[in-house]
Amino acid sequence: MLRGIIRGNIVSTRKQEALVGAKFMEVEVMENGKLTGKYLVAIDSVGAGIGETVLVTTGSSARLALHNTNAPCDAVIVGIVD
Repeated sequence: MLRGIIRGNIVSTRKQEALVGAKFMEVEVMENGKLTGKYLVAIDSVGAGIGETVLVTTGSSARLALHNTNAPCDAVIVGIVD
């Protein structure tokens, strides 16, 4: 699991059927409490917004977090850090 800060949203007018309705967010990854300058695109499953610190799961766990094992995704936002 990764921690990061949402830097923006990504708009996609066309996407794979299993991802229709999904909200894509650009997340800057943190390591050891510091921003790395590395970014990833994650599907938001918790209603997070720009500037919030979030938890991101990756790999096969990401599909499970969406409750759709057929969705072609690699990263899903699963929590908002208080």
